[in-house]
Amino acid sequence: MKRVLVGGAGGFIGGHLVKRLKAEGFWVRGADIKQHEYSPSKADEFLVGDLCDPQIARAALENVEDVYPLAADMGGAGYIFTGEHDAAVMRNSATINLNILEFGRQAGVKRFFYSSSACIYPEYNQLDPDNPKCDEQSAYPAAPDSEYGWEKLFSERLYLAYMRNYGLKVRIARFHNIFGPEGTWDGGREKVPAAICRKVSQTPEGGEIDIWGDGKQTRSFLYIDECLEGVRRLMESAFAGPVNIGSEEMVTINQLADMVIDIAQKKLSLKHISGPLGVRGRNSDNRLIREKLGWSPSKPLREGMRKMYDWVSEQVTIARAQGQVEEVAGVGAKR
Repeated sequence: MKRVLVGGAGGFIGGHLVKRLKAEGFWVRGADIKQHEYSPSKADEFLVGDLCDPQIARAALENVEDVYPLAADMGGAGYIFTGEHDAAVMRNSATINLNILEFGRQAGVKRFFYSSSACIYPEYNQLDPDNPKCDEQSAYPAAPDSEYGWEKLFSERLYLAYMRNYGLKVRIARFHNIFGPEGTWDGGREKVPAAICRKVSQTPEGGEIDIWGDGKQTRSFLYIDECLEGVRRLMESAFAGPVNIGSEEMVTINQLADMVIDIAQKKLSLKHISGPLGVRGRNSDNRLIREKLGWSPSKPLREGMRKMYDWVSEQVTIARAQGQVEEVAGVGAKR
């Protein structure tokens, strides 16, 4: 039985990846600064600790063949684009990757997956919301719009340097707005799909929900199940990447909000307010993944958003029953 490590196993993508790998028959060690918030981990072993700590990282990497280091300091637009968390975002995430690679190399890890981000793409190619340019070769000359994007780009180069210098097997994917149940849905670090679902669920009939900016900024969003299918196909392929893993179904934030309102079968209006926005337009370009893996995501956005809304609505109901205070924050677009 192949032994693997999932860093960030207490988080959204990491938690789902543990379930996927267990279903495929792997022995899985999870590692994170916290246990999973929404469901008990299915990992065979779970190490609670900060992977920025060299001792924790060394312990996590013992006797594993593959590593999926998904732990990172991140959040939605309200966290990434205020500028208040830039140092922590860069320091924490870069430190984790430095620890994983060096101590993993020393421990004899065979393969590393790295989850990069569409945030590495240059802002100058994403000024037109209707025609963003996000093919893999367009990453340079580099000009990400956030320190989060710069850290992701640095870490891509770090993984590739270890591959060149030490002969490690590395696979790199650039995620485009992954969403689904069992992720952050309130508190300021949530991303657009979760934030809209929360606000629609909380808002009574005839009310209005806040949207940051004019709502005409564009994004594509990929449901977690398709993300993991892409990750596993890439990991088992001979292609190192980087490659986009995202949907090509681009929508405006207004359209996404209207979709959720329709799913909820409510009559609500949109109120546009000021707030952090990120780039004007972003969409996955899936030509390379189709060429290299013979596959690309194809599920309609609405299908995933229905599942997302049902789950977030359930969390809102639970929070109300527990008497928790809920804050309806603005909705923008991180990726």
